[in-house]
Amino acid sequence: MIIEGEKFEFVDTIESPITIPDSWVKPQNKLGSGNGEAKLYIGSKDKMESFFGGHGFIVYCFVLKKDLLAYMNAIKEEYFHPSQDYRGKDDMKSLWLERMGKINKLPDIATFQIKEQTQIDGIRGYVNSSDDIYKLIREISLPLVTYISAMHLIYNNHSMFYWKLFADFQEIEKRKAYIENYGMASYRNDTENKWNVREYDLDAPQSIPIKYTRDGQSEYRKKLLEECPFCPITMINEESLLIASHIKPWAVSDSNERIDPNNGFILSPLYDKLFDRGYITFSCDKRVFVSNWLSRQVKERIGIRENQLIQFLPINGQREKYLEYHREYVFKG
Repeated sequence: MIIEGEKFEFVDTIESPITIPDSWVKPQNKLGSGNGEAKLYIGSKDKMESFFGGHGFIVYCFVLKKDLLAYMNAIKEEYFHPSQDYRGKDDMKSLWLERMGKINKLPDIATFQIKEQTQIDGIRGYVNSSDDIYKLIREISLPLVTYISAMHLIYNNHSMFYWKLFADFQEIEKRKAYIENYGMASYRNDTENKWNVREYDLDAPQSIPIKYTRDGQSEYRKKLLEECPFCPITMINEESLLIASHIKPWAVSDSNERIDPNNGFILSPLYDKLFDRGYITFSCDKRVFVSNWLSRQVKERIGIRENQLIQFLPINGQREKYLEYHREYVFKG
């Protein structure tokens, strides 16, 4: 693959993306107390070491300036209209501008080193770094709604690890829905909750269940089904197995875009999830693009190939505009 004019050999992508915890981000981004810590939990120690090169690894990583700018633009809505009670909530707009300024001063490819935290016992794998780029990633990341994926590449016979930040539009959507349905409730961080869900505590005998509804979505789904009553990839036409998937994510759409049937496709569950998470997208001539941020094993199993023609995919001028947004800000290219 070619990155900024340089040729890299693709090896693999880390199996599970890294969800950014509250403990890792800089203080102004934090939801809870404390000043944060620089070590980052990657995953189980055995899988982490297998991906990065063995016990005690010290490896070179890089980020692309254009990726950081794209991430900041994708998550701009969260900075300007937070779905979470960040410590620096009142300053988030100015922080976004300040951080964009820092990113714009970076070279096109910014490198840093990470090393395994071998002093930590147990099965959990952590890395750390004293490099400025690593610190900048901590500064711009928002807890629980940012995640990082890493790609193992070979450059001039040396291993390099390409890091890329993504906005978790699904998680932002859930949190916005809590606010819209119940108001800005106080919350607690249940550190023992293995599902890593932030539960909202209301002044009531029992907490409101974690659920939400999307206003207008029944009619939105109905109109999409009238236009295309099947998944154009699998041809499944059983309505109970079909999902009305947004092209421009619900979390960053305005009230009209959220219910505009041109901002959607009918997809079966696997392809809805792949599309929603940005692992596939479509061209205006009905070709599918598959992200390299899927591991080799997953790409082999999803049953769709790069540049495959999806003949029955409904495309019109309005959907083309929504797809431009999806390709630029959602697709993990």
